[in-house]
Amino acid sequence: MAMPLTAFDFAAPLLLLLLPLPLLVARLLPPERSGGAGALVVPASIVARIGRGENLLARARRQTFLAWLLWIALVVALAGPRLVLPAAALPASGREIMLALDLSGSMERVDFSLDGRNVARLAAVKRVGADFIRRRAGDRIGLVIFADQADVAASLSFDTASVAHALDEAQIGLVGRSTGIGDGLGLALKRLDATPAREKVVVLLSDGANNAGQTTPHDVAALARELGIRVHTIALGPRDLSDAEGDPDVVDTEALRDVATTSGGRFFRVRTTDDLAAVADSIDAIEGGRAKAPPVPLRRDLWPWPGGLALLTAVGLLLTRRMA
Repeated sequence: MAMPLTAFDFAAPLLLLLLPLPLLVARLLPPERSGGAGALVVPASIVARIGRGENLLARARRQTFLAWLLWIALVVALAGPRLVLPAAALPASGREIMLALDLSGSMERVDFSLDGRNVARLAAVKRVGADFIRRRAGDRIGLVIFADQADVAASLSFDTASVAHALDEAQIGLVGRSTGIGDGLGLALKRLDATPAREKVVVLLSDGANNAGQTTPHDVAALARELGIRVHTIALGPRDLSDAEGDPDVVDTEALRDVATTSGGRFFRVRTTDDLAAVADSIDAIEGGRAKAPPVPLRRDLWPWPGGLALLTAVGLLLTRRMA
């Protein structure tokens, strides 16, 4: 299929006005002074070589042609010719979403299922979380992991594939084995607060109770409300702290509910892999509103072609003059 003419333009089209510049300069320069009238006696040896004047004239014409070709190629290269290729419109919502993932030791518990087999909680989170991340094309997504300490595993980015890969690479023990919910949420808020986006969201997932770090979840949730950042919390695990009966590795649903309510987000309770997938769908719907953004044209520079022609022409012009 032929490329439409609208797919070709110049980065600096005004530079094409330089093309007739040599003619203008020749027109404005003063003419060369002519010598006085008089007779010229030509030796016989020179008269014999006058017949070769036609060769000299052809060489002069060739040099003029090469000089013009060199000038035209240079001006066209400087003007920046390029192809403008259409690009597909991408979904966009202007949201920035930071996932805050609990990587405490309790995430190793094998009480979830995937594809008919029992797996650790973290394996289920990776499967469902990666799918959620990839569906958010058009948003900037990041990942914070926390346990004893909090760390940014993936900075906010439109590259959802790289963030999903960072989630898949997360391992228990990278940042300790306790549960510092307040510090993890605080780091996520810090990264989001530094951006100019209007819609900022944290999705916090934990399967334990806050027992590490320097801040409490409620205090950080109050800060999120002041910053205008919604926090959706996911309480992961089959048992709650309220009915733990001495089991320390259970989820504090009340604390996570308080974080969501205080910040203006939603609280979700997850006991199975199916619950987790349904929550991912719900959050995707809540933070929807994505529309097709205007397609951004892709431009392919063509200036190396006239630039290369100018170089070759300059070499040819130099060789022609040396042979003169």
